Amino acid sequence: MTVYYSKEHEWVRVEGDTATVGITDYAQSQLGDVVFVELPAVGKALVQGKDAAVVESVKAASEVYAPISGSVREVNDALEADPSLVNSAAETDGWFFKMSIGNSAELSGLMDADAYAAFCADL
Repeated sequence: MTVYYSKEHEWVRVEGDTATVGITDYAQSQLGDVVFVELPAVGKALVQGKDAAVVESVKAASEVYAPISGSVREVNDALEADPSLVNSAAETDGWFFKMSIGNSAELSGLMDADAYAAFCADL
């Protein structure tokens, strides 16, 4: 299992040919209390860098971008009932969707945990 991070504050956990995607703990802390999550449809084709989901907090609504290309295999239905999971467990139980990996070469453009921590420290 390897975890990658995007400059848009999404994380991608790769296990075999499946990628689980969510927003980082840093992102949820900037958003504040999450009150609604709009997830993509299962089967939807996602393109790296394009809109994949929406997360709404008491402060603002934000797009969640696809960190890599592929198609949605599963969504986290628990977020519809309890969107606050994004705040309490952003990088574990608060995942947004699982997707196929359309082009594994796209992963090389993402950051590892150390690079992401350094990126956030500079914000």
